[in-house]
Amino acid sequence: MKDDITRFLAGIGQRSPHTLSAYRRDLLALASHATEVGLCDWAEIDAGHLSGFIAACHRRGLGGRSLQRRLSAIRAFYRHLERAGRVSRNPAQGLRAPKGQKRLPEVLDVDQSARLMAIPGTDPLAIRDRALLELIYSSGLRVSEAVGLDLADLDLVEREVRVTGKGQKRRIVPVGRYAIERMRSWLPVRAQHTRPEERAVFVGRRGQRLSVRAVQKRLYEWGIRQGLDQRVHPHMLRHSFASHLLESSGDLRAVQELLGHADITTTQVYTHLDFQHLAKVYDATHPRAGRMRGPSDAKPGPGRPGRTPTDGA
Repeated sequence: MKDDITRFLAGIGQRSPHTLSAYRRDLLALASHATEVGLCDWAEIDAGHLSGFIAACHRRGLGGRSLQRRLSAIRAFYRHLERAGRVSRNPAQGLRAPKGQKRLPEVLDVDQSARLMAIPGTDPLAIRDRALLELIYSSGLRVSEAVGLDLADLDLVEREVRVTGKGQKRRIVPVGRYAIERMRSWLPVRAQHTRPEERAVFVGRRGQRLSVRAVQKRLYEWGIRQGLDQRVHPHMLRHSFASHLLESSGDLRAVQELLGHADITTTQVYTHLDFQHLAKVYDATHPRAGRMRGPSDAKPGPGRPGRTPTDGA
């Protein structure tokens, strides 16, 4: 059964390493479950077995989105087995995962974002990190997109960057003034610490392309050093970019294009964040926002009799 999974993953086309790793975990979990209940062939698994598997995963604490991805991986795997003549039907077709509670993305406010990117120091890594964080926040990049940038993707004169996103889709996004300044400081330093043939924009201590894990670690450390009271991760900067842009412009389609979302419903989560912000302002300022007033709040002023509920509208 594991050999079937390996062949499937090798033939599903261009997927990110993260997606392939998740699919592998999902399918190996199903294979393990099948073995536990006495099944030794994919053709023996029916919709009832899969429902039991998803229910068991749910009991172990897997959320709705993870279960949906797990079912998606299983459906794709069984389509592969159908084409290969290994099974006659897809038992995952029609199955739905239990809906999980929707979680809004974590974002930094404008002041927190500025504090995070005010990285002190003149050493090469500090100069690099300032440029990296400014670029991610300025252009709304995924961390994988940022570390995947080559020098040829940057155009500091036109102030834009060409990005390769999910599914190898290319898009061009603008780069802000602060990010341009930081990049112009970083590139000469970069040239001193890497080989001429290295194409990566962001490199590590050894002059090779920076990894996603390295960025996650550095950003976590900078969040602590800069005094932020929450755990900071790279995608938080992308979320902050989208939230701040939408709050200022209200242009959902533009934010969708800049983020590279294929479906606008993915972008709409940021409208909920915007509404949260408006709701907080409303609760804090509107006299009838629902805050219960105590007796001291209701006292009439000097020379003004208090009004009763029957005093009229």
